[in-house]
Amino acid sequence: MTFARQPPYWAVIFTSERTAQDPVGYAHAADEMIALASSQPGFLGVDTARGPDGIGITVSYWESLEAIGEWRRHADHRAAQNLGRAKWYRAYKVRIACVERAYGFEG
Repeated sequence: MTFARQPPYWAVIFTSERTAQDPVGYAHAADEMIALASSQPGFLGVDTARGPDGIGITVSYWESLEAIGEWRRHADHRAAQNLGRAKWYRAYKVRIACVERAYGFEG
């Protein structure tokens, strides 16, 4: 996703390994979480990818640590986190980083 904000901003890097359980429910919940995050104050954008081996990465971008904290505590997000631990993820890791510089190329 492209957004106009120039650094600095914050990135939440979520890497995960999926189980084979409930792929339809997972896809629905993932779409719902992106839509919900997009409506949160301080949300800037998201990039996501998942390989056929079940390894995935989602990077969401935020204006502040406070906005990240509010998203982490959102009731619907908490419910999705609980389902993730119970059946959708074999493992995951969350990293939070400040983006100080960003550049790219579009052909």
